[in-house]
Amino acid sequence: MQYRRFGRLDLQVSALGFGAMRLPTADGKIDEAEATRMIHYAIDRGVNYLDTAYPYHEGQSEAFLGRALKGGYRDRVMLATKLPSWEIQTAADFDRFLNEQLRRLQVDYVDFYLLHSLNKDWWARLRDLGVREWAEKTMAEGRFRHLGFSFHDDYETFRQIVDEYDWTLCQIQYNLIDVDNQAGTRGLQYAASKGLAVVIMEPLLGGKLVTPPPPVQAVWDSAPTRRSPVAWALHWLWNQPEVSVVLSGMSTMAQLEENLALADASGIGVLSAEELKLYDQVRARYRELIAIPCTGCRYCMPCAQGVDIPTNLAVYNEGLMYGTPEAARGQYGWFEYAFRVQGIYDHDVRAAMCIQCGECEAKCPQSIPISQWMPVIHSALGENGPYVTELEATARQR
Repeated sequence: MQYRRFGRLDLQVSALGFGAMRLPTADGKIDEAEATRMIHYAIDRGVNYLDTAYPYHEGQSEAFLGRALKGGYRDRVMLATKLPSWEIQTAADFDRFLNEQLRRLQVDYVDFYLLHSLNKDWWARLRDLGVREWAEKTMAEGRFRHLGFSFHDDYETFRQIVDEYDWTLCQIQYNLIDVDNQAGTRGLQYAASKGLAVVIMEPLLGGKLVTPPPPVQAVWDSAPTRRSPVAWALHWLWNQPEVSVVLSGMSTMAQLEENLALADASGIGVLSAEELKLYDQVRARYRELIAIPCTGCRYCMPCAQGVDIPTNLAVYNEGLMYGTPEAARGQYGWFEYAFRVQGIYDHDVRAAMCIQCGECEAKCPQSIPISQWMPVIHSALGENGPYVTELEATARQR
């Protein structure tokens, strides 16, 4: 196993971290025997960073790890879990959730405690409730050692959050596609320049990069060095000195064995200049597969009906880019669940809410016929309709 420095801390962390969000399952529950075998196998081969969170596996991930890490395994790893930011309504909730998580994990402390999935609104609420002061007190009590956050928002929000506390670590969605999305490369480098350890999540974009469409695979196949798409994706991350650890949510022993072998061969500067040029070609090929030329500028927002127009367009495009329409439908369905059940949104952001008023189209620099696309997107993603449409074919010809 290769090890890397963890921000400003005098710690050596395994290049590969084990994310406990996609553990093997059987009959809808964690397959404890197989998951435990995988956790022990990983630790025995040098993995020393384990990541979980309050909601993973419908709340069962932490409790499972509490059982799996018995027999001395807890002492061999750095353990991270996360406060469910969206659930926090009062300052008393900080202790309530942490105490429950420590009981689930059967530990007196965790090494790293992260504020989960921060965005601008959730950070403002937690900050105003005194989460920074609470964290200082709780670290002094020894219930967790270091505070960090995981993140899903834009770069400006990321930089604001980084600057408003002396964090130890941050966790960002970052991969060979997301160089300009969310925190992106700028965020990675900014956090590292401030001394933060940077933990990478979604290195394979939720599995979308594992089986590229033929035009993308042809680019990888043109390289003199043959690697699997997984290897190309992971080595691109490990090649960057600002990356502290790459998390992988592994569901099978085969995935674990492959990732361990890749981690063993990882390092900064492993990729040649010629190989690095391939990544630009791959991104360009992926972009060629989209139907709607949205740049994410958000000039179309806000929508009077509450529709998150750029996100709906992006979800539809991603289903085309990666050949994953079912994943796109799942994401679209989650928008409604997040509104009606979880209360994450205060309105329905789906394309279904569009009334075709056309107001957004006057603001769109790309002249996208948004009011025509919204019912197409809802038909394809919300009603399992056809993903390839006449409108899409017309858009591709432009």
